[in-house]
Amino acid sequence: MLADITFDTANRDVPIVIFAHGFKGFKDWGAHDLVARYFAKNGFRYIKFNFSHNGTTADNPVDFTDLIAFSDNTFSIELEDLKSAVNFACDGPVMPEVDGVFLIGHSMGGGISIIETAEDKRVKKLVTMASISGFGNLWPKEVEEQWKLSGILYMPNFRTGQEMPLKASLLKDLEHNAARLDILARAKEIEQPWLIVHGSEDKTVPFGSAKELNKANKNSLISIIPKADHTFGATHPWPKKVLPKPLHEFCDEAIAFFKK
Repeated sequence: MLADITFDTANRDVPIVIFAHGFKGFKDWGAHDLVARYFAKNGFRYIKFNFSHNGTTADNPVDFTDLIAFSDNTFSIELEDLKSAVNFACDGPVMPEVDGVFLIGHSMGGGISIIETAEDKRVKKLVTMASISGFGNLWPKEVEEQWKLSGILYMPNFRTGQEMPLKASLLKDLEHNAARLDILARAKEIEQPWLIVHGSEDKTVPFGSAKELNKANKNSLISIIPKADHTFGATHPWPKKVLPKPLHEFCDEAIAFFKK
């Protein structure tokens, strides 16, 4: 798992934020580095990492060169990856020990972060951005029967043109660990402060997912960012040196929430 920590050397003992990327994403996608620097400028240490089976490698951190690993991925693996990141932040030898962290999860990483927050009281606050409300929403329901029969499903990556394979073991993990991986059910268990952020123009994960999550946890807060799409205005690569306006607005809302 490749990871990096962004912080101001003058503020080494400030709170830690951990970012969990989404499906077919990686820690250096688009404007993620600018986000990390913005959080560091505003008084946080910011950890972002690549899930162990996201298809990138240490030698090729921004390309999907390990599709075998990608095909072997499961949501249980991703939960253990995120828990390892929390362990590293709280107990790791390279930083002063802390008793807790803040989480930000995007899209699929939002679903993973919801479950981790329900399971781990070291997570003090949660922000989800464009989060899914169920893992089964990542693919059409009608493909599942053929997926089980053939043992593999190919998901198109329109940015790279790749057909990315997913073994049926992903479905089996979802079925065998149905209770643990039920995002809406786990959302009800969250007692920590939680901010749900969604873009009004998200065509990838509909706003209905945010409403489902908010309904599942009455103590959660919900915020809609006008004209924001699934990636809050960012693309990959992101050539500019400033954040897109919707993503900048997201950062300001998340920072205010964490500081409150």
